Amino acid sequence: MNALLAVDILTLFPEMFDGAFAYGVIGRAVKNGIVQINTHDIRKQSNDRHRTVDDYAFGGGPGMVMKPEPLAKSIEQVQTDNSHVVLLSPQGQLLDQTSISRLSNCGQLILICGRYEGVDERISQKYVDEEISIGDYVVTGGEIPAMVITDAVVRLVPGVVGKEESLLAESHSSGLLEHPHYTRPRRFADLEVPEILVSGNHAAVAKWRRRESLRRTLLRRPDLLHKEILDRDELTWLLAEEPNAAHQFLAKRDARTH
Repeated sequence: MNALLAVDILTLFPEMFDGAFAYGVIGRAVKNGIVQINTHDIRKQSNDRHRTVDDYAFGGGPGMVMKPEPLAKSIEQVQTDNSHVVLLSPQGQLLDQTSISRLSNCGQLILICGRYEGVDERISQKYVDEEISIGDYVVTGGEIPAMVITDAVVRLVPGVVGKEESLLAESHSSGLLEHPHYTRPRRFADLEVPEILVSGNHAAVAKWRRRESLRRTLLRRPDLLHKEILDRDELTWLLAEEPNAAHQFLAKRDARTH
């Protein structure tokens, strides 16, 4: 079986990935040959005996910059006609589910884990298709962001998740945060499972889940709700259930449309 997706991770610390993708659905996908995940040590492409991969920045300033030659060789070693090259960088576009979905359809992802003050700009100019950031904060290197992207992307490859319909209802996949979940026992710590969920009325359950998804998004991520089309009943329900949050949302929405 030919893998549906290959992920090649270029890093100075390949040992950080030992075991990272060996468990759960990702581990099974690798074992079953649905995806291939490989790490490549950038230091092995350095020409000098000290395996130098960084140097001082032209123009001065603190910190070191990753040299272009070892990175270029590392990319060229694994690059194919089907490659999509991503540099993990705090200056990149913010990662979201839309980006993850798009990346999951690439035949091969090459993820460059930046370190130090960054990567020589000429690597971006010549080799990189896009730069991605996992959030508005800085971590010590691109290794953990590479793990995040790999995990999120591999989950969307066909055959990786057992019940693929569950992916459609997940937070961010539908544009909203997901509704609350419950399991046995029905009573825990003096808290009961909502009666509607054990009623057997599938239409009522679907309506409850939709409304609770709207409520959770309104309270936790109202910015996501601006993209959602709410019918009159849903808006009336939100105004009755969460009046303060709903009025704030409507005020901001009206301000944006004027």
